[in-house]
Amino acid sequence: LPAMSILVYGGKGALGAHCVRALRQSKIVERVLSVDQAANEDAHHNILVDFQKSLTAQNVEVQERVANILKGQKLDAVICVAGGWAGGSASSADFVDSVDLVLKQSVWTSVISASLASAHLQNEGLLVLTGAAAAHVGATPGMVGYGMAKAAVHHMVASLAAPEGGLPSQATVAAILPTTLDTPMNRKFMPDADHSTWTPLDAISQLFLKWINRENLPPSGSLICLHTAGGKTDLQLVAPHS
Repeated sequence: LPAMSILVYGGKGALGAHCVRALRQSKIVERVLSVDQAANEDAHHNILVDFQKSLTAQNVEVQERVANILKGQKLDAVICVAGGWAGGSASSADFVDSVDLVLKQSVWTSVISASLASAHLQNEGLLVLTGAAAAHVGATPGMVGYGMAKAAVHHMVASLAAPEGGLPSQATVAAILPTTLDTPMNRKFMPDADHSTWTPLDAISQLFLKWINRENLPPSGSLICLHTAGGKTDLQLVAPHS
């Protein structure tokens, strides 16, 4: 396979930084672009974005920077692992603020990633978005905004996979649906939880490397639930909306 160019949206977060490092160390990846609020020293190129700006303004900045870096070359994959969590029901004092936050973290980043993929992905390229198992299973009353934002991402995957979705003709779009990631922040705030059920970041980065290499690539439109037990992670293909 030729050396590949991969863009990681959210490349400075816990999962994103882990993915950037794993991609950089891979023999098949020549160039890693990171998009985030802060630079990732492991990436070959950093596109810094101000998350306080409007969706339109963020998109313009990111699109211009990426186009200047690629100079007409194509990306082999766009991986969006930006996101975050916020709780709250409709009666919470900060309900509207929490919804505003999670929409910016999960939906806006996915929208810009999809737009980047439409413009710069090679014909058989890969777009990966990050959903959530909780939003697929059912209601999320303790985290209304989070569930809503992730459900929107799941729906976006189905739409992008459709023939008129706007991605290159042979491209694959899929979402991972984790439950809890094994990150330093999660361990800090949930020290007494059963960490053996948390998905290791390495399991996800290795999954992405396989998909980029077209190994066990799921059908376009797939939502992939990640189930971890005893430190072992299994994948469950969840049928998207028909």
